[in-house]
Amino acid sequence: MFPSSPHHLSGLSGTLHAPNAQAASVVVSSRSYADFTPEATFDIKKVDLHRLEEGPPLTSTLTREDGLKYYRTMQTIRRMELKADQLYKQKIIRGFCHLYDGQEACAVGIEGGITLSDHLITAYRAHGYTLTRGGTVREIMAELTGRREGIAKGKGGSMHMYTKNFYGGNGIVGAQVPLGAGVALACKYLGTDQLCVSLYGDGAANQGQIFETYNMASLWKLPIIFICENNQYGMGTSVERASASTEYYKRGDFIPGLRVDGMDVLCVREATKFAADHCRSGKGPILMELQTYRYHGHSMSDPGVSYRTREEIQEVRSKSDPISMLKDRMLSNNMASVEELKEIDIEVRKEIEDAAQFATTDPEPPLDDLCSHIYANEKSFEVRGATPWTKLTSHS
Repeated sequence: MFPSSPHHLSGLSGTLHAPNAQAASVVVSSRSYADFTPEATFDIKKVDLHRLEEGPPLTSTLTREDGLKYYRTMQTIRRMELKADQLYKQKIIRGFCHLYDGQEACAVGIEGGITLSDHLITAYRAHGYTLTRGGTVREIMAELTGRREGIAKGKGGSMHMYTKNFYGGNGIVGAQVPLGAGVALACKYLGTDQLCVSLYGDGAANQGQIFETYNMASLWKLPIIFICENNQYGMGTSVERASASTEYYKRGDFIPGLRVDGMDVLCVREATKFAADHCRSGKGPILMELQTYRYHGHSMSDPGVSYRTREEIQEVRSKSDPISMLKDRMLSNNMASVEELKEIDIEVRKEIEDAAQFATTDPEPPLDDLCSHIYANEKSFEVRGATPWTKLTSHS
């Protein structure tokens, strides 16, 4: 059912937010930087095309600097999600919680193909994108535990995190797609060279509002990349049981489409760069389907093994894991040492543990803050509570 990823790498360039300031200064324990290959060119898997005569290139160049950056970011997302799993089972994190482990190549590859001045909106599996868009592990973990220093001041939780040019984190299935078209309309109206990436899952792909948005975006030639993260299951239903056509990259009909190996960070990056060039040239929207896989269940309330086997999950982990794939390729091409990557792993684990400690000790927001931040820049005003005699104040 799930296509195995090829053992080739694509090259990456572009802007990607590093999780911390040490990303570029990794300790190399036994070899000097001069011993490593500074860059290498790799073959990449051919992308399936819809209404396109040419697609992304079949070869690309990866620099050592980019490789280390992507490795660190993907490891940070992976470890952060595993820690969230642990805190949820300890009942420290409550409510909805959708984890992103297994899909790290999607977020990191997309960011490698656009810039932080571009815009991005996604559904409720949003922790990874919050990090790549500029959030910190500390802010994300504190938000998951509902604390005052969380990225949404402890009032958003798992599904509602935001940063500059990142619009969440949205809980209503598919509803973020038309919102993303609105952001793209603003980009066109203001005459910027920016675009919007609007993400949704295979489970949302049958929503009527998505097809309405396709039509509107095509008519107005909006600079938007529609991306379906196809992780093979919509909640507990396989794509084959839910969709009459599982070729999601063709769903736009009159909109050009790409089907991409979503487990290869560099393949995702090259496809995203191609799609971004399409949008910036004034050709209108483009659709990408990223074939990926989630290791956890749909949410923390889903054990994830009632509708698929443990053997299936293990097979994907062993053959197509995005982090292992990048690690093996860097090592086999002398772009990093085992010791260097282990040092990154140690630093990432420490960052996660420190953030988790902070997230369990930071105070919860006081009741007085309940109605604050309704508006970004307004004078303080009174807000009526649940009863006429309950009065609260909103501060920007």
